[in-house]
Amino acid sequence: MGKVSTGSAMKLRHLTPTGVRPPFGRYHHAVEVAGAERLLFVSGQLGIRPDGSIPEGAAAQAELAFANIDACLAAAGFARGQVVRLTVFLTEVDYRLDYMRARDAWVEDPAPASTLLVVKALALPACKIEIEAVAAG
Repeated sequence: MGKVSTGSAMKLRHLTPTGVRPPFGRYHHAVEVAGAERLLFVSGQLGIRPDGSIPEGAAAQAELAFANIDACLAAAGFARGQVVRLTVFLTEVDYRLDYMRARDAWVEDPAPASTLLVVKALALPACKIEIEAVAAG
């Protein structure tokens, strides 16, 4: 039912309950956080380079958005394994596989809880993918 991960006093329990269809990809239906001293909420990250340029492809944008999340995590002293939730916004359902490949390469086990939404547009018209994260430590 759940896998328990521990770090210092914090415990994470990754849940895929019986009676609920298994996840469609590499994520858990729920992640319970107990004993966390800190939470980090990472604003939606777009696939934008520091110079403001935006790659054309969805795959490159997803990889860059995850690299930007890595930078936010590092700035706060967090690591990928402490991410307990991802929320993803795509402007086309066709970008789903590009996103999932980038996510699967980025996510550490056990995978976090996750939600993927297809939206009409993002803040910048050239952007195809936006990713939010929550980390606990």
